[in-house]
Amino acid sequence: MSLRMFHLFFIVMSVALAAFVAAWATGQYRVGHDATYLAAGASALVGAAGLAVYGAMFRRKTKNL
Repeated sequence: MSLRMFHLFFIVMSVALAAFVAAWATGQYRVGHDATYLAAGASALVGAAGLAVYGAMFRRKTKNL
């Protein structure tokens, strides 16, 4: 596995983890109605979106390598 593929794999796994954290935080918010969980879920979604954009940009940048 090349370093490029490992980097892309790591980004994909990070996006998946952030999505699971967002889902967990949303579930906890539904149970407890604590604003901390709502903020954590929103932060995780923003992080997942940012990582997805970064992954697409990295893939495009290293396409010919």
